[in-house]
Amino acid sequence: MTRPVCVLGLGLIGGSLLRAATDAGRPAWGYNRSPVAPADGYDVSSDLPATLRRAADADALVVVAVPMTALQPVLAAVAEHAPGCALTDAVSVKAPVAAAVAQHGLAARYVGGHPMAGTAHSGWAAGSATLFRDAAWVVAADDGLDLDVWRDVAQLALVCGAHVVPASAEEHDRAVAAISHLPHVLAAVLAAVGGEGGELALSLAAGSFRDGTRVAATRPELVQAMCEANRSSLLDALEDTLTRLTNARDSLRDNATLGSTVAAGHTARLRLDELHRTEVTDVDLTGPQALERLRALGRNGGMIRRL
Repeated sequence: MTRPVCVLGLGLIGGSLLRAATDAGRPAWGYNRSPVAPADGYDVSSDLPATLRRAADADALVVVAVPMTALQPVLAAVAEHAPGCALTDAVSVKAPVAAAVAQHGLAARYVGGHPMAGTAHSGWAAGSATLFRDAAWVVAADDGLDLDVWRDVAQLALVCGAHVVPASAEEHDRAVAAISHLPHVLAAVLAAVGGEGGELALSLAAGSFRDGTRVAATRPELVQAMCEANRSSLLDALEDTLTRLTNARDSLRDNATLGSTVAAGHTARLRLDELHRTEVTDVDLTGPQALERLRALGRNGGMIRRL
């Protein structure tokens, strides 16, 4: 049976998810705190209890797609109106969300998720049914999870056009601190430094500055909620960054060179371009080592395109 999908929060990610699932033929509806207009023919409500009761009646997969700052009241509503539903999320950190889910007594049927896609824009109008096409979608592989729910979440990601990357919550949070949250901080700093360069500097800004500051155009409160929720891992990434920047400054000052800094960055960037991803299409979720095999697949750069 194809499990219906109920999306809570219809901003960029949730709105795109509702569009993608619906367009792929999945029964899907969504809730947004403020009315969505126009809804473009998609099934949207601003009544959270009614939306969740409908999910409970249909045994839907509930997807929480709100910022961390709005997570607690939404989970409380799920616990009240649809406690037996399979549950996932699209929040950019996993360990804090899992902890909140457990606080509300919803851990038994919860599997975390994080689609690695987005733009600098937000809101329903910014969404697109193709946002997740060829994107990575992390599906958490933590001890004690319900593997049937894991399969449901993975299938939703695949239906939306993404490929699945299994990872534990802790591994996910460390990874995204380096490749998602740190770039938001660096983009903010780079944009501020460039802005202080005056009108001449901004008038000369070209590709490297625009690419490096693109995500600084994201609504500040969304960036804060995302980065501050991953405080511990982001602090580690910032410490590493500050050490490297300090070494670059000292080398430029004392030896008049940035050679080692530039070379290390160049080598790392080439690794990204040359990354060989293991593609898996036959996933056994029945064996005793299923979770560890999933985690190892993601840890080694693998992905799942079909189940």
